[in-house]
Amino acid sequence: MAAIASAPAASSGKVRRKRTTLHIDMTPMVDLAFLLLTFFILTNQLIKEAYIMRVTVPEKAEASSRLPTVKADRVVTLILGEKDKIYWYHGIVNPQVHVTDFSAKGIRAMLLQKKTEINGLFLLIKPSEKSRYKNLVDILDEMEITKIQRFSLVEITPEDKVLVSDSNL
Repeated sequence: MAAIASAPAASSGKVRRKRTTLHIDMTPMVDLAFLLLTFFILTNQLIKEAYIMRVTVPEKAEASSRLPTVKADRVVTLILGEKDKIYWYHGIVNPQVHVTDFSAKGIRAMLLQKKTEINGLFLLIKPSEKSRYKNLVDILDEMEITKIQRFSLVEITPEDKVLVSDSNL
């Protein structure tokens, strides 16, 4: 632990006081510090995020089970494109593609308007290869803000790619 080393006496005729050097071994104190640090890290609860959106994903459907049907006039399709653009259209037959962005006046206003116009609104969210993961999180946040609960995340189809490329917006 601690050791006291004494210096040899001088050979001159003067009487000198012995000098002692003190050496303290810090190993036990460092061990104790790491034990306390480990204890407090392991017993402390990590900070939980206050704003976590829970997404309920259904179990995988069997091939023989019948999928629920949704009327085409209730469907709004959102295609997440590059540069934070959202291409959307209402219905399935002869769609007219519109483009908006992730602003409060953009997608949020459109979602609120469609929610009031369409009873039982159902959203199809189709992220493209050029969209960012942030865009998907942002659209899910917008759905939480506007209280739209019926949606489906699906893959983008070749027809949707053609609609987006032909929109010229």
